[in-house]
Amino acid sequence: MELPGDAELYAQRDFGARRVQGLCDFFYIGLERKREREREGDLFSSSLSCFLSLFQTLFVRGKRMEKLDRIFNPIDQLFSLSFSLSANHFHASLTRAILSSHFLFSTLSPQVTTLPSGLRVATEATPYSETATIGVWIDAGSRYESKETNGTAHFLEHMAFKGTAKRTAASLEQEIEDMGGHLNAYTSREQTTYYAKVLKKDIGKAVDILSDILQRSALEQRAIERERGVILRESEEVEKEIEEVLFDHLHATAFQHTGLGRTILGSADNVRKITREDLEKYIKTHYTAPRMVVVGTGAVDHDQLVKLTESAFKDLPTQGVSTKDAITSDPGHFTGSEVRIRDDDMKVTNFAVAFKGASWTSPDAMPLLVMQAMLGSWDKNAPGASDVTSKLAQIFHSNDLGNSFMTFNTNYSDTGLFGVHVATEKNDALDDVAFAVMREFQNLIYQSQPEHVERAKQALKASLTLHQESSTSSNAEEIGRQLLTYGKRMTRAELFARIDAVNAETVKETAWKYIRDQELVIASIGATQFLPDYNWFRSSTYNNFY
Repeated sequence: MELPGDAELYAQRDFGARRVQGLCDFFYIGLERKREREREGDLFSSSLSCFLSLFQTLFVRGKRMEKLDRIFNPIDQLFSLSFSLSANHFHASLTRAILSSHFLFSTLSPQVTTLPSGLRVATEATPYSETATIGVWIDAGSRYESKETNGTAHFLEHMAFKGTAKRTAASLEQEIEDMGGHLNAYTSREQTTYYAKVLKKDIGKAVDILSDILQRSALEQRAIERERGVILRESEEVEKEIEEVLFDHLHATAFQHTGLGRTILGSADNVRKITREDLEKYIKTHYTAPRMVVVGTGAVDHDQLVKLTESAFKDLPTQGVSTKDAITSDPGHFTGSEVRIRDDDMKVTNFAVAFKGASWTSPDAMPLLVMQAMLGSWDKNAPGASDVTSKLAQIFHSNDLGNSFMTFNTNYSDTGLFGVHVATEKNDALDDVAFAVMREFQNLIYQSQPEHVERAKQALKASLTLHQESSTSSNAEEIGRQLLTYGKRMTRAELFARIDAVNAETVKETAWKYIRDQELVIASIGATQFLPDYNWFRSSTYNNFY
């Protein structure tokens, strides 16, 4: 049984023979006792079954995950403690330990079927649900465009709702409203998503609509011309969102002259020039069956959705550029640099400092997530702003350094960005703000405390679980994204095992690798003349403030 992800997730060392034998002996003894207790109806039986499932999930044929010993060390301690007790106490101790983590297994792996075309269908049913989210996740976004065609993926998303070969834009809208459903789409740098939220009885209609707009979009010239104006107005609205603008500039300076450095909406000039031929070429190249996943969550039946998908999506092209080839031809090269947009009339200065992060499948992705949780986020106007446990938040609050900050950890197929975004009205104290941020980056390297790491891990688990269970749409998004990035769904047990594998030493090692004496990128908007220069930030990655 393999864990999700590419081969790079696994180290090439074998388990130590003695440790494997010890683990196998333990589970052999456990199975014998389980069989004895099954006749007595002891709760230990079902509990041990859960624990055995976890062991089977973690064990990888003759190989081990990078740093898997961090998972087994606490298990070894449990073994030692349990065997030191009497048989009855052993049963009770192990049962309590297992039951405290039993909720890990409450989310089962979704059912996944790969059709002959390469299109994957994944479902995760929710008992007693009467609504469902049906969506198509496509491994195609703005990074796969050229400089001349940048904005095509987003333009195509708009055109999907402007009519098909058998539905006009008005009839499409009417059909969704008659169902009481919701149809939406969004485009990111690496993925495009189309999804519908409908009642259980309308799942078939939702699949038909999604297949229609993805395979038979009309792309009428009049609609294209009309949509140019809509997108240009959307661009004007985005320009008013400082955070959006800041992160576009951050990507542009971090990934110069690459697809990741370009915006999702595209430049105004490109929007005015995109043709129907550009849209059709993008569909033919990137909207192929092997790069798509149909996901259903909520009130769904897997076999039913497979049959509906097989029938509705039979016209999808199967040949095109693979994601791997597209990324190889245009990798996300990281360049240490900065961009400053000075505007002395702005009361609030926004700046972001970021380091090159990890890809989705990197073994460092999870430690960076924990590090993100350790730095946290803060808003002075939020309830309980004075009680946030993040050390950086405490410094901001006690010294009145700013309005808010947010730690971000953005993953892509071959790279990432890890950093902090700050918004502050204290323009005359920007050097103090920068000092506080860079000092906390250094603290990750030198002063990561076990209690801080454990607190961050629990907060991360809670955040991920709440997001996943907030709606069928959130769950569908998680499944679709993971199938595109990892190649399979990461169960909650696997996800939590990866989080639990991170400790203070892991954080220090990861911070040393990604922060210590590493190039960084800075994007700032506002009274930027008061922000320390790039060389100061760069030297702060290795100069010890203490």
